[in-house]
Amino acid sequence: MDVSPEELRTAAFKKSPYSGSSGGSCVEVAQLSEGRRLVRDSKQKGAGPVLAFTSEEWNVFLRGIRGGEFD
Repeated sequence: MDVSPEELRTAAFKKSPYSGSSGGSCVEVAQLSEGRRLVRDSKQKGAGPVLAFTSEEWNVFLRGIRGGEFD
């Protein structure tokens, strides 16, 4: 999936409220247009790699989480 440099620069990344006590070991997620998502490691403070997901890829990922696929 293509993400423009402008989208990366202006993406509003958020941490989950459930990650408050993890000592900084968190991921941050940003929502783009058309349901696309970006994911990054919060420890990198925006300097590390960013994973990009289409809407369908994100939905499959969430179904896997809810279904215990990654437990």
